[in-house]
Amino acid sequence: NVETWTTVCDAHFDLNIANVICNELQCGIAVSVPGGGHFGEGQGKILTEEFQCVGNESLLFSCPRISEVNQRCSHTNDVGLVCSRFRLVNGSIACSGRVEIQVLGAWGTLCDSRWDLPDANVLCHQLDCGFAVSAPGGGYFGKGTGSVWTDAFHCKGTETHLGHCPVTALGASQCSQDDDASVICSGRSESLKLLNGETRCDGRVEISLHGAWGRVLDDQWDMNDASVVCRQLQCGVTEKAYNPPKSEQQIEPVGLRSVQCAGNETRLTLCDNSTSETAQAATAEDVSVVCSGSRRIRLVNGAGRCAGRVEIYYHGSGGTVCDDFWDLPDSNVVCKQLGCGHAINATVSAHYGQGFGQIWLDDVNCSGNESDLWSCSSRGWGQHNCRHKEDAGVLCSEFTDLRLVSNRDCAGRLEVFYNGTWGSVCSNQMSGVTAAIVCKQLNCGDGGQIARDFEYGAGSGPTWLDHVACSEQHTSLWQCPSEPWDPTSCDNRAEETHISCTAPPRRSPTDSGRVTVPVVICIILGAMLCLVLIILGAQHRGSRRPLDPVSEAVYEEIDYNLMREKQEMFSRSVSYLDDSVVKLQYYTGDSEEENDSESEQEGASPGEAQLDYDDVEEPALNDVPQTPDGRDAPALPGDVTGDGYDDTREVSDPEGDPGLGQNDEKGTGANDRDSQTGWSRHSLRGEVVSGMEKETPSLPPGDTGYDDVGHGDSGGSIS
Repeated sequence: NVETWTTVCDAHFDLNIANVICNELQCGIAVSVPGGGHFGEGQGKILTEEFQCVGNESLLFSCPRISEVNQRCSHTNDVGLVCSRFRLVNGSIACSGRVEIQVLGAWGTLCDSRWDLPDANVLCHQLDCGFAVSAPGGGYFGKGTGSVWTDAFHCKGTETHLGHCPVTALGASQCSQDDDASVICSGRSESLKLLNGETRCDGRVEISLHGAWGRVLDDQWDMNDASVVCRQLQCGVTEKAYNPPKSEQQIEPVGLRSVQCAGNETRLTLCDNSTSETAQAATAEDVSVVCSGSRRIRLVNGAGRCAGRVEIYYHGSGGTVCDDFWDLPDSNVVCKQLGCGHAINATVSAHYGQGFGQIWLDDVNCSGNESDLWSCSSRGWGQHNCRHKEDAGVLCSEFTDLRLVSNRDCAGRLEVFYNGTWGSVCSNQMSGVTAAIVCKQLNCGDGGQIARDFEYGAGSGPTWLDHVACSEQHTSLWQCPSEPWDPTSCDNRAEETHISCTAPPRRSPTDSGRVTVPVVICIILGAMLCLVLIILGAQHRGSRRPLDPVSEAVYEEIDYNLMREKQEMFSRSVSYLDDSVVKLQYYTGDSEEENDSESEQEGASPGEAQLDYDDVEEPALNDVPQTPDGRDAPALPGDVTGDGYDDTREVSDPEGDPGLGQNDEKGTGANDRDSQTGWSRHSLRGEVVSGMEKETPSLPPGDTGYDDVGHGDSGGSIS
């Protein structure tokens, strides 16, 4: 008999059977059992036997079976299965409890040190349990058993699965069962959701009635109506109620029309409304809402999520923070809010590139103990006297980078950047998989080996890590578990890791030395075009009449006084050390056209006058930490240059907030834009910032581009 694959009929297929299959495949527990060919129709034979599983069997075919030879099934009845290697244990209901993870068939708990509400929200959605109400730690639902996983998830909160969130495990601190993470979800009776927003607390409103999701239509949608939505979703207070643009209108079933709320109702269905299908959908518009729970902070244009320009998502759009009085206490709040440790450097003068759109905060003054940046004192939302050349930035202690140090390409002593300092990595119990991961991460080929002859010399800084345990499932060094960060991890320098990659960086096709036919044709056409332009230019000059020498002189007004004041105020800029190293490369996602835009939004609402910018752009100013002897500290790898701002979109004029877009001393701009994902902010207090002086580098004025680089730690080691 030849073994063949068959599909399974969805009749009599329940969660007990599904749990046995998920467990047999080491895929955790069953979340749902979609039938009706949900994952597409199969081919060939269909298994019509009825399994009678209890749910604790180790194999599907250990369950009793009843033959259903007379049962009629087609491939339209093929059953599917959704498993999850995450489960909630010891809660009073199915949608709350201690978070447990299955790894290699064994269940363990998750450490709560980096577990937060966005992570919990993704897990609730993944388990079909609505949204996260809270994410208590400290063993709230009792102590678990087995391993305690210290992987840190970095979710935005809108992902569909924890496996889609970036994960880091390198250098994580040890954790005990007393610190097990937990979550309390809203439950499976979710009847309202917001779509197409940056978070679960902003976007277009949809409602579930009688088991089917539908749109909410209303051409008189107001703040009272929107406040009921925010309250029902536990998303704070309402910031904005609006109808989305026509391009975002959907052609889907309609759930409610003409909603009229007093504002104190607990659910949208308690408001006066109509569910009649007699009215045409075109007579009303989709409705959207922005709740205060949608506020986010992020760092962009740095070489990772813990370094970059501070941006805040507020009132449905992204904006920056002005660097007036921006200092380390302000930056500390940002780093803490992002789970990035403490602030190493508070940067000013668009050190990480100029942003677009609103400038949300100015004159920020934090004590350092606030839970979020907008809790600090400031001028107020949208109140500022700045331009985007004054955008604030932050470098946090949890920012990481890696390099190979030697006089060769793609080979050298492995060093990582952490807590503002480069340091070595110990090679104890390190496998060859680690070398291959490092080489691939540095674009140095797909393979490498650990050099055992101390080939590339001894390091001089801290020895940050030991017992790095990478495996085939990891795609970057940051995902590999290790001992906690420790500046004295190695017993001696002989334990430092030296790596030699098997292939140099890939060269582009133009580096091959061959000249193709299209290239020759382009050269010939270019030469002919230049010749034509020269001839036309000569004819034009011959036909011109002499002009008055005075009329040909053009003078450009440059504010040299302003430049001199800036140069006296700031004294040195960040630069990389002159070491021969291989640096980690990052993707540039921005366009030069965006960065060269001549009309930036300066905290103004659309429709107001545009700013007239200075003739000379101010160079980006850098903050440099100093060593105790007054010398410049080593280069900070968070300083990555790029091209501008990613994924902007126009937003409507904010309503209900008269302070938005008002500047105290300067004009306003146009094209209100925002970006996607991540958010933050900062202030300079006094002439000196925690031992870090600021100074204008002697660089020619011009537009400075910066890479908008995502964090390199995508993927996960346990999901």
